[in-house]
Amino acid sequence: MKILRTIKEIQAYAKEMKAAGKKIGLVPTMGALHEGHLTLMRQAREACDIVIASVFVNPVQFGPNEDYDAYPRQFEADCEKLESVPVDAVFHPEPSEMYPEGFSTYVTVDGDITDKLCGARRPGHFRGVATVVTKLINLSRADEAFFGQKDAQQVVVIRRFVEDLNLNVHINMVPIVREESGLARSSRNQYLSAEEKEAALVLSRSLKRAKEAYDRGERDVEKLKMVVKNTLSGEPMAAVDYVDLYSFPGLTPMHTVAEPALLAIAVKIGKTRLIDNTILGKERA
Repeated sequence: MKILRTIKEIQAYAKEMKAAGKKIGLVPTMGALHEGHLTLMRQAREACDIVIASVFVNPVQFGPNEDYDAYPRQFEADCEKLESVPVDAVFHPEPSEMYPEGFSTYVTVDGDITDKLCGARRPGHFRGVATVVTKLINLSRADEAFFGQKDAQQVVVIRRFVEDLNLNVHINMVPIVREESGLARSSRNQYLSAEEKEAALVLSRSLKRAKEAYDRGERDVEKLKMVVKNTLSGEPMAAVDYVDLYSFPGLTPMHTVAEPALLAIAVKIGKTRLIDNTILGKERA
């Protein structure tokens, strides 16, 4: 596995692979890799000739009161996991490599898809995501890029700017990977104590109950949201940030669920903010 640390190195590698006629798959990550990330890479491995992963804690997607400095960085352990897939190359730049002195160009996605859910709570977050993903797509010359459903709003935003900017890459959304307990895999899970991790199971439990109500025929948005809220309220350690239900992928408000729809939640367990979601109904092809 090649370790690429500079813009010139990843550009040269991508140019070489393209010249050889290789199909390139990209999996952007911020490291602290877990089974969810590795599932994305395995899908990339199946679909593409070459898999490039990035391990880069992107400073411009963190707000002033968020956990950028504390975000887990464990590159050696990440490399062991990457080699197990296997991944062909990992791009691991310094922040100064991606955002050198004088950097002043950002990708901003306006409108309904960014003014709600995590976008409403984390000003500037999706500007940072859109900017770094645009750079990574360009640098890697990716044909396919892979992202997890756990960050469903992020996938919607990425697909929007890829279409708007005519980027020649296909964006794949891979279903949420969960622990046996039901907890969605997340790098932030390692912040949780054993007691907090047990409490965090209320997220997936609340979504499961709402999904069951939907499967029984419930279509009223407020009633489905109330199933989630009532379940979350039974966990003393859970502080609810939001419980929302929108059309998917348009993220438009509804009174009655039309397929498909995204039921998404953000909850703080102790000091750790966790997100989870489920898609109600079948996604359109």
